[in-house]
Formats: sequence, structure tokens, C-alpha cells
Amino acid sequence: MSGSQLVVAAARRPLTGRVRVPGDKSISHRAVLLGAMATGSSELRGLSDGLDVRCTLDAVVACGADVTWSGRRATIQGGPGRLHEPPGVIDVGNSGTSIRLLAGWSAGMPWLTVLHGDGSIARRPMDRVAVPLRAMGAQVDGREGGRLPPLVIRGGQLRGIDYELPVASAQVKGAILFAGLAAASPTTVREAVPTRAHTEELLARCGADVAVRPGEVTLRPSPLGSLSALTLEVPGDPSQAAFWVVAASIIPGSELLVERVYVGQARAGFLDVLRRMGADLILEDEDHAEHTASIRVRSSQLHGTSVGGVEVPGLIDEIPVLAVAAALADGPTTFSDAAELTVKESDRVASIVAGLRAMGVKAEPRPDGLVVEGTAGAPLSGGSVDSCGDHRIAMAMAIAGLRATGETGIDGWDSVATSYPGFEEDLRRCVL
Repeated sequence: MSGSQLVVAAARRPLTGRVRVPGDKSISHRAVLLGAMATGSSELRGLSDGLDVRCTLDAVVACGADVTWSGRRATIQGGPGRLHEPPGVIDVGNSGTSIRLLAGWSAGMPWLTVLHGDGSIARRPMDRVAVPLRAMGAQVDGREGGRLPPLVIRGGQLRGIDYELPVASAQVKGAILFAGLAAASPTTVREAVPTRAHTEELLARCGADVAVRPGEVTLRPSPLGSLSALTLEVPGDPSQAAFWVVAASIIPGSELLVERVYVGQARAGFLDVLRRMGADLILEDEDHAEHTASIRVRSSQLHGTSVGGVEVPGLIDEIPVLAVAAALADGPTTFSDAAELTVKESDRVASIVAGLRAMGVKAEPRPDGLVVEGTAGAPLSGGSVDSCGDHRIAMAMAIAGLRATGETGIDGWDSVATSYPGFEEDLRRCVL
């Protein structure tokens, strides 16, 4: 690795053994925020150790929570006796999850909060959280009328709302539910497409009065300090597991066990896509109460498929590496109904297409996705790839490089630290 570039060569051996990915990033953010609100000491183990979750930890510290963090373990003491108005702007770095969840969390607090981040965050749409939070009584401002960060939020004196999500988004659902804890009446969030259920699952675990029915979540208010502290072992992040599942699928002779991964609502869709493509996958050691399983994957020849419709909201983070699987498959794969890809850490449609083309793959952008023409298992061509500062693009292209002739240089590799700082170490240990 030179500077922020990683150079990857073809895998020297099949991918075998076991790998445990970092704790789920989405669960980690929410657990930290709830731990800061709860009475008592919350013990969180297996947290994501990426910079994104560090930003959320720093945010609750700025609001008065007492946090002791070592590696992937954190102890958090918060509640009404500790929390207070932050003394300055809260920097969320590159984390879209942090800024949206913190917007809802801060809306329930009787003070002023200013949220900002890096250049990528400055381009992320925030009106999707500003609109419902204003309907609840919070004052929310930002650039272009609250459409873009920084966000300025004056919270308190909220009322519950009955809100149907116009865009499938677990982040927006979570923001509304966090605000709903401090509302004067119940809050209901309705969704036409099921999204990640982490917020409602963790709220229930903390003792909140939350009712989940198909297509809706209703939360009754819980005064600050009424929530119970969390004791939680965060399961493995399926979005990170997807890199290893794809790698083992496309590297001949591989058999890999990815241990204790969260496979609950709207998180295991990438496995369904890969099965349709002919991947050899089974789930082992399933724990239905904790929504976890280990994933055993063996290499196989993949074939193209179509990805679209209601499955897409649960796949936005996995599409970059699914596109790599498509690049080695037999025939074309079409990704549609995925316009959300264009407003992530990068324009992921453009980034994926450019990266695959640099490696000799035929890929074409579409207004709501892309089409990838597979090589039927023939190796890709090594080349120079720009991750565009997007951690998922960087890691996906590293997996592609394992099936390429020559070397593949991935620029902007330092972006991987936002979600999976140990990825390069795991990569070298497993196959390089």
C-alpha cells in the first residue's frame, strides 16, 4: 500500500477457513444513541470499529454522555442527569447514518444542535428527515431550506405524527422514532417497502413501548431516562460479509465460513441475489431470536440475473460487490430501481461502471442503475481504479482484483477506515 492506494494481485490460493467481520454498523450507531439516553450503564461489545461509528460516539460525548471505548467494546453512561447542549458543531465525518439519526435524536432534546460533516455529507439529501421532524414541531434548518447540511436543529416540545415514508429509508424511520421518544403523543411510521428493523428492535430491547405490524411501527413516548441500559453483543455486519461471500463464490476452490452475521429484516437480500446467480450458500448456527447465522459459501460458476423492485432498498450497500459478482458471471446482470445509488458516499453508479470498465468489463449506466456483462468466469484485467472516496467501491474493487490478471491499484483506499479498518489485514490473511 502506498499512500492511500492499495495494490491487489490475483489470489494466490482459494479462500478457506473462517472470517468474522466487524459488528454491524447500523446496529452500532443506534445502540450508541440509545445507550446515551438510557438510565444506567450500557455495555456494548463487538461494535463496528470504523470512523463512522466513532463519529456517533464522539457526538454523544459532546452531549455529555460518559463513554469508555476500547477496540470494539464500549461502556456508555448517559441519561437526563448527564446530557446537555453540545458546546460546538458536531462533526459526523463521512457518516450519513450519523447525521440522519442524530437529527432525530437531537430533535427530542430541549436545545440547539448543529450537525455537519465532510464534502460528501454536504451533498447528501437531508430534506427527507427535515420534513417529518418539522411536522413533529422541531425547528430544522440547513442549506437550501434544510435540503443539504449543515443542519441546525432546535428540539423539544414535539408531537407525534403518523408518517408514511416517501422513500424507503431505515435512517429516516430511525430519526422519526428517536424523535418520537420525546413526543407528547404516539408516533407511527409506515413503509411500503420493509427497511432495516434495527431501531425498533433495539427500542424494544431498551423497554420502549413499540408495536411492530406489517408495514408500520408505532412508538409511544418514553421520557428521557426511562429507557433501560443495553447489554449487547453486536452481530457481524452483512454488508461487510457480502465482500467475503462474493470473494469465495468467484475464487475457484474456495470454501469459507463467515461467522455470526445479522440476517434479519432487509439485510439478507444479497444472499437471495447470489443464490439466483447460482452461488453455493447455506446458513449454519442460526439464532432466530438474535437474527444471526453463519454463512458457508463454496465457489461456483455464477450466471446473470435481474435485480430490482422491492428488494433494492435492502441492497444499496451490497450492489457494488454484487456488480463484481456480475462481472465474473455468465451473461448480463441488470440493476434497476436503484437511483439511490447516486446519492451515497459517491455516485455509485458512475463509480462502479468506471471501476469495472477499467478492469475490462462491459458495464453501462442507466438512470436508475446499471447493466454488467459478465465474463463467464474469465479473469478480469488489472488496472488503475478510483474509489471516489467511497469505502464500498474501494473494497468491491479489491475483491475484483483477486480475479484479475496483473495488479490492480485502488486509489482512495483510506476511505475503507470509515467502516472496515481491518479489511486489508483480513484480505492479506485470507488470500494474498
